[in-house]
Amino acid sequence: MGLIPVKPGEVATIVTSLEMLERPRPRPVPDSPLRLVKWEKPAPEKYRALFRRVGAPWLWFSRLIMDEARLTAIIHDPAIEIFAVADPRGIEIGLLELDFREGGTCELSFFGLVPELAGQGHGRWLMAQALARAWRREVTRVWVHTCTLDHPSALGFYRASGFAAFHRAVETFPDPRLSGHLPRDAAPHIPLLDPANRR
Repeated sequence: MGLIPVKPGEVATIVTSLEMLERPRPRPVPDSPLRLVKWEKPAPEKYRALFRRVGAPWLWFSRLIMDEARLTAIIHDPAIEIFAVADPRGIEIGLLELDFREGGTCELSFFGLVPELAGQGHGRWLMAQALARAWRREVTRVWVHTCTLDHPSALGFYRASGFAAFHRAVETFPDPRLSGHLPRDAAPHIPLLDPANRR
């Protein structure tokens, strides 16, 4: 057993992909004061602001490093459905994004709530909403991926929701806190190793 070095200034994570190949049996939808608001062709900056709010604690960065044209092409694609999760005051505190671009398949490409809501049952409500929208007549597979940078309960939550793991990989990427795409104090549980400050 050996250790694989990670380059200075990079982050490594284990990514697990999970899938659901049959529509789940109907269950009661958990109560929640939250609601989904569908975003039709959101402005890139509005989208990025919510993406950061939900994802910064887990180093979500993929949509932050995209140029405007590429991001706009994705979030304005008619086969992509984006929902903000709003609290009773109308404050946006979560993100659900469904990707139907591959025939017969729906990817839960982004699924998350701000960390302050963890452990209150809102995730079960959001998953019920997600699966109700993902499983359509033509869909035969719903899938999602998570990684070891996500909330520690994420993998268990997806499995409890009916997903089964089918693939695992190691991903390395430049730390988005060093490039300025996320603040340096984001995700404090993940050490920031700045090669410029090494002695």
